[in-house]
Amino acid sequence: MEERLKKQIEFILEIDKEKNIFRQTHLSDHGRNENDAEHAWHMAIMAYLLREYANEPVDIARVMIMCLIHDVVEIDAGDTYAYDTAALATQKVREDAAKERIYSLLPEDQKEDLGAIFDEFEENKTPEARFAHAMDNLQPLLLNDSNGGDDWREHQVTAVQVYGRQSKTRVGSQRLFDLVDALIQENIKKGNIRG
Repeated sequence: MEERLKKQIEFILEIDKEKNIFRQTHLSDHGRNENDAEHAWHMAIMAYLLREYANEPVDIARVMIMCLIHDVVEIDAGDTYAYDTAALATQKVREDAAKERIYSLLPEDQKEDLGAIFDEFEENKTPEARFAHAMDNLQPLLLNDSNGGDDWREHQVTAVQVYGRQSKTRVGSQRLFDLVDALIQENIKKGNIRG
């Protein structure tokens, strides 16, 4: 097998490990915990379906690839729960090291390309990154809501925490933030999110 193809196959097999990284969020209808690959796939489909609600025109293919690769680094770095302040403090260092190792499996041009897309997502400065972040925030919120707020109650999550996380949703899509706001308010009233 030629070297380029060998490296690409090695990367393809490596990212399969993303299916073994389980998140705090459960699947809809009280299913098991979702894994990172399911989260990424769900976000990519959501981005395609909801693209009309982006605050700015976006290259939807770029948004979708951002969604698909944004958590590959968690193969090494592990999932960082959105409301775990201690883990959030070390997240960037862990993820940067993981990015270097995992993307280095690829041929150099693809390493640079996917690394740049990952960095673009992390920096959150382009319309595509802002909309991808809206998907990253909306997706678990929809699952939490579909599960009657069980994950929020289990972790005693507060409205301040949820609104803090969802601030990136507003930057990517005001219309989707309006939906998020309504869902948060409903879950506060139900006692699923602490006021």
